[in-house]
Amino acid sequence: MKNAMMRKLGLALLIAMLGAGLAACEEEQGPAEKAGENIDESMEEMGEGMEEMGEEMEQAAEDAQN
Repeated sequence: MKNAMMRKLGLALLIAMLGAGLAACEEEQGPAEKAGENIDESMEEMGEGMEEMGEEMEQAAEDAQN
């Protein structure tokens, strides 16, 4: 019974430590993480632009056929 209680206490402590660690990681971003986010945003915008250009080209090809 004492062993089971110690296991539960240890597990609760481990969960609390992991939760605190995750919360601390999310608060501040380093320069590399900020740069990565900027790159991700730029790539997403570029992809959207390419998709729009493809749609415009498709529409122009349809108009040229008619």
